[in-house]
Amino acid sequence: MIPGSNDPLVQVTLECLLEARRHCQELPLFSRPMRTSRQTGRQYSRLRGRGVDFDQVRAYQPGDDIRSIDWRVTARTQKVHTKVFNEERERPVFIICEQSNRLFLGSRYSFKSVLAAEACALIAWTALSHSDRVGGLIFTREQCHEVRPRRSRQAILQLFRLLIDANHALQAGGGEAISEQSEPLNLALRHSREIIRPGSIIYMLCDHAAVEHMNQSLLIPLAAHNDLILLPVHDPLDAELPAYGELDFVQNDLKLTLDTREPELREAYRQQFIAQQQAWQRLARRLRCGLNELVTSQPAVDQLRSMLGHRSARATS
Repeated sequence: MIPGSNDPLVQVTLECLLEARRHCQELPLFSRPMRTSRQTGRQYSRLRGRGVDFDQVRAYQPGDDIRSIDWRVTARTQKVHTKVFNEERERPVFIICEQSNRLFLGSRYSFKSVLAAEACALIAWTALSHSDRVGGLIFTREQCHEVRPRRSRQAILQLFRLLIDANHALQAGGGEAISEQSEPLNLALRHSREIIRPGSIIYMLCDHAAVEHMNQSLLIPLAAHNDLILLPVHDPLDAELPAYGELDFVQNDLKLTLDTREPELREAYRQQFIAQQQAWQRLARRLRCGLNELVTSQPAVDQLRSMLGHRSARATS
């Protein structure tokens, strides 16, 4: 695959993102977790907290909860009125998707950036098919742009436009070394905390190596008030170096040559990836959230169908 080509496995196309819609009925995307309430007992609910929406104000009737009395209307009319709530039937779905230069890599089926974009499209279409509001945040090394959750195709198309613009701006070898201060995911998490509504379901698509410099404290409030699913993306080259002899790696003006025939070098490289996997697993246990890795050797729809199907089976067993 040649960077900069028109190959849809190298650069995202609008046709590919729109085509993902035909797979939305295949994905058991939203399992319904069990919630416990002292009044209603154990029941399946898609919501956290009260899970209710305001409906109307009406005259107070015997048996109404006095905590729901609307004191402003009562004072104005001199008659007791109470607020009426209906159970909320939907929850916002928010997708955080990375499109930085470190995802501009692929050795098998597609580039990591394309895989993340396809997974984002599949999740968005499936959420809309469940009549949920869909929004998201697309972030790069320097900036992030959000789409507020709405129940409309226009929201999804707006998200796709941001996704395509960021994807087409990617280039190989761009950027400097990443630290905790410059980690793109930290910028996105700070921004998302200001716009994500509690009770949402959040899908976070980012590079597998982001865990090394991620500020995990930024995820704690998001995981506490929402359902969070971590979807780190990697390529087989991230996991293991092939024994191809000497390989040249170039970044800006820096050049590094590695002899991949050396067993010690390949083992150290493999152990670095394993350490990242273990860090993701510890993070998921700490936050009590979902974790599924995506790899570029398979289409996004096949991986999501498999992993989300297993989630749904576990949730209902």
